[in-house]
Amino acid sequence: METPKDKLWTKEFIVISSVNFFLTLIFYLLMVTIAVFAVDEFHATTSQAGLVTGIFIIGTLIGRLFIGQAIDRIGRKKTLMIGLLCFTITTGLYFVDLGINFLLFNRFLHGITLGIASTAAGTIVADIIPSSRKGEGIGYFSMSTTLATAIGPFIGLFMSQHTTFQIIFSFCFLLGIISLFIGILVTVPELTKATVENTAESKGLKLSSFLEPKALPIAFIILLVSLCYSSVLSFINFYAKEINLVDATSFFFIVYAAAIMVSRPFTGRLMDSKGANYVMYPAIILLSAGLLLLSQSESSFTLLLSGVFIGFGFGNMQSCAQAVAVKVTAPHRIGLATSTYYIFLDAGLGFGPYVLGFLIPLTGYPHLYMILSALALVVIVLYYLLYGRLERKTKVFASSSM
Repeated sequence: METPKDKLWTKEFIVISSVNFFLTLIFYLLMVTIAVFAVDEFHATTSQAGLVTGIFIIGTLIGRLFIGQAIDRIGRKKTLMIGLLCFTITTGLYFVDLGINFLLFNRFLHGITLGIASTAAGTIVADIIPSSRKGEGIGYFSMSTTLATAIGPFIGLFMSQHTTFQIIFSFCFLLGIISLFIGILVTVPELTKATVENTAESKGLKLSSFLEPKALPIAFIILLVSLCYSSVLSFINFYAKEINLVDATSFFFIVYAAAIMVSRPFTGRLMDSKGANYVMYPAIILLSAGLLLLSQSESSFTLLLSGVFIGFGFGNMQSCAQAVAVKVTAPHRIGLATSTYYIFLDAGLGFGPYVLGFLIPLTGYPHLYMILSALALVVIVLYYLLYGRLERKTKVFASSSM
């Protein structure tokens, strides 16, 4: 029977998950429309349009890098509100017409504010979830991201075909205001005196001031698998045209999101009761199988089935790895652990397409997905060496569930 101490669906949990949903929705909605805006409004070149899209992720990485070590000194609620306010303001600055350079500058600032606000949200939710339900709770929280990654691009493409960019920006600005006012409602637990003192002691320009060393092993794993998944995000539309399955591709991410939503409640509980290994090993295998199936797709069925496998695989690894990063970290370093996780995730998703873009002319899309399927199998070995073999010894999850 659930005790008040183990309650997951609190007001704070629902509020912070809603804030995360709106932030991610705006991010993905603009990701699929801003390059076209740059070309149509400012006659940007292809490279400039690509930079308008990508510089946002660079800003996000910088925001995460610096806020992770400062969040507890500033205050978690205060950091969240500063991030949300600045995020909303920079969303409104898309209305300002001062040329392509100002658009690039604002996209960079907008990315920094997302890094600040989303890292604060991830830190707060990791703190308010009961220890006995950490895996389950983070799984549900990250479903808000999953829904946004499916809905955001759909709304963005629909609006770009039927409305003006001014309406698109107005819609995003409205969502930013909603997230700001919702954020006010969250009550963040007070930091203990020991936590504040430990945070103060960690000042200084050293690596551990910006990244959490204990979270680096699992963060490196998420970097590699997110690189694999970035190939799907960036190139599946080109691949679908090549194999004449464009119509099926429009449903790919819906199927992917549905697979995650169906499996997350079960994998979260499994992680809390049995440990991360019981989720991570099968998930990595499913990701590998999904990429292999994608490389061999000749029909809509196989293409969409690969989306199911990738959803079960990468989708569950995301939440599981985030829970591991938090679990292995001391309470006063949760902010750094959260930012470390997101930095490596964003790096894989953001820089992966650039790196893989050099391979495509040499391999073609089918062979690229085959290579990445093999890389996912290599990740199994790396996961075992970096974390998997240690979990049974440390009993990180078993001890927290007692």
